[in-house]
Amino acid sequence: MNETMVCVVGNVATQPVCRESATGSSARFRLAVTSRYWDREKNEWTDGHTNFFTVWTRRTLAANVASSVALGDPVVVHGRLKVRTEQRDGQSRVSADVDAVAVGHDLSRGTSAFRRTPRGEAPITAQSPSQSEPAWETPPPGSGLDTTAELRPEPVGVT
Repeated sequence: MNETMVCVVGNVATQPVCRESATGSSARFRLAVTSRYWDREKNEWTDGHTNFFTVWTRRTLAANVASSVALGDPVVVHGRLKVRTEQRDGQSRVSADVDAVAVGHDLSRGTSAFRRTPRGEAPITAQSPSQSEPAWETPPPGSGLDTTAELRPEPVGVT
């Protein structure tokens, strides 16, 4: 088995499936990666061959992927590429898996809203009404409002 670190950009080809076991959460999904090239004869971009990878995630990453990634989403996956060759029904088959250490939406193709998951808690699936957006606006000059308390940063735990 050959193993190397890779960064792969593609579209989620199957809905992520999350499983709980004694060793923790794991989730997997298939990633479709299609190369594109400029066809000089047609004077246009053309899709090339599509490769499929099975992406494996563990622990917190698995739970976050299951609640954040959906079928068709463009994503960036960073992890260890594992290529296996096996004999099945008299034919040699090659499979490629990525043991992901990071998964995120491809922001060159859209937007995404990040929500930090506190340690030891399940991922946040939707913002609750009690979690309102902070007031980022500053009061107009000379309003007499003391905003120094609002501007003091809070200590944040490293995750």
